[in-house]
Amino acid sequence: MFATSADPTPRLGTHLWLEGTGGALTRRDRRRLVLPLAKDLVITVAGRVAALLRRGDGGRRTDVAAAPVPDSRLARAAEDLASRRLSPVLLNHSYRTYAFGTALGRLHGLDVDRDLLFAAAMLHDLGLAAPTPHVDFTMAGVRAGRDVAARAGLSSSATDTMVTAITLHHSPGITVAHGPVAHLLSAGAALDVVGLRSWSLPPDVLAAVTSAHPRLGFKREFTDVFRTEAAHVPAGRAAFLRRYGAFDLAVRLAPFGD
Repeated sequence: MFATSADPTPRLGTHLWLEGTGGALTRRDRRRLVLPLAKDLVITVAGRVAALLRRGDGGRRTDVAAAPVPDSRLARAAEDLASRRLSPVLLNHSYRTYAFGTALGRLHGLDVDRDLLFAAAMLHDLGLAAPTPHVDFTMAGVRAGRDVAARAGLSSSATDTMVTAITLHHSPGITVAHGPVAHLLSAGAALDVVGLRSWSLPPDVLAAVTSAHPRLGFKREFTDVFRTEAAHVPAGRAAFLRRYGAFDLAVRLAPFGD
């Protein structure tokens, strides 16, 4: 998954890459991220325009819903840790990330390990609460993920899937080819942060998720912590997204009230 004999470099965004680089992007890395970022921007603009022009629910499936929170040792350990270390705003974002991710998974018929997805969602933004200079914030999620995985008796393969999803989640262009957990974590987070593919879910699903886990001024707080992360890791992906992806504006224009 991470390297081949032809390409011995760990794949950009994985935990192996992060452990070797601290999350600093090279010029080549930035060039590799520009195209998927541009595609996401085009999809967002086209989707938002289509949603504005759509009448009724536009033929969207109405039987899609978020999956309930799993009740496992792993899920409970991750939830407990997140509740102690995240602000209420970021904690609710973590719940919404899981809910939107599972709803998108059901929409597209993806089979995903919900325990791993939930744990990854709970832990994916832990590092934003206490940024470390020159270390990508997802490294905190890797450490926490390994800790809760050990306490829950998770296999090394499953642990790797979870922590890789955490480190990949804010790279542009994470697809099913990266694995269902990584894809749906990234998709759920992107939907909540900038509204990417929000138009594909029925309005009642969006309303139910945000009612269960209110946003509490999410746009303002998330913009602030992401700006702080970019300042702490000026060569990292947060800084890249802010510079090339009009990130602050995208957050502000997301189709949610706050």
